[in-house]
Amino acid sequence: MEQKTKQYHTHLKAKNGWFDINLGELWQYRDLIWLFTKRKFILIYKQTILGPAWIVLQPLMTTLIYTLVFGNIANISTDGIPQILFYMGGTAIWNFFSTCLNQTSLTFTSNSRVFGKVYFPRLTSPISTVLSSAIDFLVQFVMFMLFWIYFVAKGAITPNYLGILLLPLIVLYLGLLGLGFGIIISSLTTKYRDLSLLVTFGVQLWMYITPVVYPTSTLEGSVFYKLIMLNPATCAVETFRWIFLGVGEVNPLYWAISVAVMLVTVTVGIVIFSRVEKTFMDTV
Repeated sequence: MEQKTKQYHTHLKAKNGWFDINLGELWQYRDLIWLFTKRKFILIYKQTILGPAWIVLQPLMTTLIYTLVFGNIANISTDGIPQILFYMGGTAIWNFFSTCLNQTSLTFTSNSRVFGKVYFPRLTSPISTVLSSAIDFLVQFVMFMLFWIYFVAKGAITPNYLGILLLPLIVLYLGLLGLGFGIIISSLTTKYRDLSLLVTFGVQLWMYITPVVYPTSTLEGSVFYKLIMLNPATCAVETFRWIFLGVGEVNPLYWAISVAVMLVTVTVGIVIFSRVEKTFMDTV
């Protein structure tokens, strides 16, 4: 009895529409995303003296500087929280977001050679960048938890333990927010190269309108309070502190606004990114 062989046909066609996006391909290329994630993690610390130890040393040194400058010299309030723990938590969560944004903003310019030789979903590259940044955050978070356990044992802080279940959602939110802004900037820099020079400076300014080195309680009643709360990164930082340190404001209204901003940013970013990837080799 003859067996009928199945015939498979693959149809290739040009993608020209703004919304001609196949996100299902990302799942088919999930192994490639993982390979890119490992590659990015290894390349960052390759040929360095201390290697991955920088993941811990950099935020630790930043925390000590913040403690000296903002805590001891400027005498900025930390709402009664031990200074080193207050700044370490803010630094860890902010570093994750800023790294996602900075690194994904370089997607086209840093991968132009690879993109020009072989086809694969271009979004695999920025997604792998976010995952690589999440690994860094996990290591920094473990360091934060060591200090956190010490101060909890001393009774210096009163965390909201049930809120710890929200941590994965906070990380997911910040990762998507950084991804959205990053791929928008990456798409624009294929034509306007000077934007890449402003990204690092802009992210540094963004940090100062995010309560990383100060609590929002110091701004209540001022004209800057609403501006700071409308910052889409603020709710994540404040909620992180509310969970682990017992201070901070968790406002459902500002969270709703922040999530809406994130969803719009990611959607617009994917659309623009998908449009630019079809012609970027003509401008990069």
